[in-house]
Amino acid sequence: MENHSETPVLQQHRVLVANRGEIALRIQRACREMGIRTVAVHSEADANAMHVRLADEAVCIGPARSIDSYLNKSAIISAALVTGADAIHPGFGFLSENADFAEMVEEHGITFIGPTAAQMRKMGDKITARQAAIEAGIPVTPGSPSLDTLEDAKKWAHEIGYPVIIKAKDGGGGKGMKVAFGDDDIKEAYTMARAEAKAAFPTDVVYMEKYLQKPRHIEMQILADKYGNVVHLGERDCSIQRNNQKVIEESPSPALNQAQREEIGEIVRKAIAQIGYFNAGTLEFLYEDGKFYFLEMNTRLQVEHPVTEAVSGIDIVREQIRIASGAALGFEQKDIKFNGHAIECRINAENPETFTPCPGKITEWHAPGGLGVRVDSEIYSGYAIPPFYDSMIAKLIVHAPTRNAAIMRMRRALEEFVIEGVQTTIPLHQEIISQQEYIDGMYNIHWLEHYMKAKQEKKQTS
Repeated sequence: MENHSETPVLQQHRVLVANRGEIALRIQRACREMGIRTVAVHSEADANAMHVRLADEAVCIGPARSIDSYLNKSAIISAALVTGADAIHPGFGFLSENADFAEMVEEHGITFIGPTAAQMRKMGDKITARQAAIEAGIPVTPGSPSLDTLEDAKKWAHEIGYPVIIKAKDGGGGKGMKVAFGDDDIKEAYTMARAEAKAAFPTDVVYMEKYLQKPRHIEMQILADKYGNVVHLGERDCSIQRNNQKVIEESPSPALNQAQREEIGEIVRKAIAQIGYFNAGTLEFLYEDGKFYFLEMNTRLQVEHPVTEAVSGIDIVREQIRIASGAALGFEQKDIKFNGHAIECRINAENPETFTPCPGKITEWHAPGGLGVRVDSEIYSGYAIPPFYDSMIAKLIVHAPTRNAAIMRMRRALEEFVIEGVQTTIPLHQEIISQQEYIDGMYNIHWLEHYMKAKQEKKQTS
């Protein structure tokens, strides 16, 4: 590793956190431990939120709707300029992967805590990211370029071989994705994917990939500085999902052995160095029959970063801030030692069976504690969950020496967790982790949906 101890490092005295909820609080905590002052931005609906209360300064940036507040680029930059912020951390969601925003931040002489706008555009666009992955030696699923017509879609479907999945170029969160199992499905899949893309994203451009039937979702966390030093922090298994939204994540994956783990880690590390990317990032893969297939890259911090922090002992947010300020990584790959097993449950204010959002006032709140238990949340007793944003209200993370011990610890922590006044998905998490297939690590990305469907059918027949 190159020594850049002499490199002048910009001292960030004040960081504006362009986000809300638990992630805003998480970034504030990292800043505070580094002696950095924080600026919170908030909508009118979030005036009483914990991230606003705990920040050194707070600025209201608009009405409740995200489009008028957390997605309002000009209002956020104005808040940074007024408060004299040196840097902006975008968190995840909202503007975290918006290259135009990153560019605007830098143009105003403020440090963006993340990759460059050009890196974001390259790796955030699924088609160019796929090409970059191929060039860097990352394995990918057979796929197509952008599909301009239905005839293109049919031609590529025959070339790749059914089943295929049509995806929006700018997609995310499961939107703009449709599967076709044969010629009879291709017209509907193509038309619907484009229509969804048009409604939810900047363009309706779509492309096609081979559809894997029973894959796991495995992702690799990387950190890279501005001097070409890159490390990976191991993998996360995020296969427990519904509607392409993650529900439970764990690290390491019960599906990989050490040799596979090291092999994909090294491929990713070399590829990131070749691409020239820096800051934190995650490469997502589908894994089936012992093979990895690149899915996409997230050019930001991930929701599930705490499981990686638990097993690696590295504070990813702190490293993001250090890298953005011009510091070199203080460790090499050989220095990173993985320890034990971590599991994260995403707890949402939703009906645990229908998944209908359940905003409202929290009448009682008691977070679990004890050895190896972490709760990332900004909820408190008396807090009213607004109906305008994502329904995730807490992340419960446990760490233990073995996977079995982690499952038992998670079981205990979920039993301790008290949230009253709204419905939550805690009962669902309790169910999942008590299923034998989960305990044995024998699940894929469709497991939860199949489980929920079977449960529903059983209910109807009884």
